[in-house]
Amino acid sequence: MRPSLPLLGCLLAGLGCVGTGSVLAEEDQLAYAVVSEAPKDKAKVAAKVAINGTVSDTKLLAPEAILSNLIWKKLEICHAMKLEGQRAGDGFRVSSVRAIDASLLPMVLQGFAGDCLLKKALDVAPLVD
Repeated sequence: MRPSLPLLGCLLAGLGCVGTGSVLAEEDQLAYAVVSEAPKDKAKVAAKVAINGTVSDTKLLAPEAILSNLIWKKLEICHAMKLEGQRAGDGFRVSSVRAIDASLLPMVLQGFAGDCLLKKALDVAPLVD
């Protein structure tokens, strides 16, 4: 017995709705990040990222809307940010970014940010003279 074409179409349409429902259910997560390496490719920036108190080395993946953001254009090593986005297989996909002072980072990132800023100051200070 062959299924009728309308029945098959309804089944496929139903599967399509189920597949997109899971994508829409994903909400943005709040994350804090400190840029850990000088960004060579602004679309993929290496950073220490804290999500729910857990820190990991992650690539920040910036879509076109974020790449045109002034904060992202001026991004340097040691910059601290408050982010919203989703975890992706190859990093953290950023949907919103806000530059913050390192003192506003969660405690789990403040040590790294402080060390990074000291190292940056020692590397840059001799070049000033």
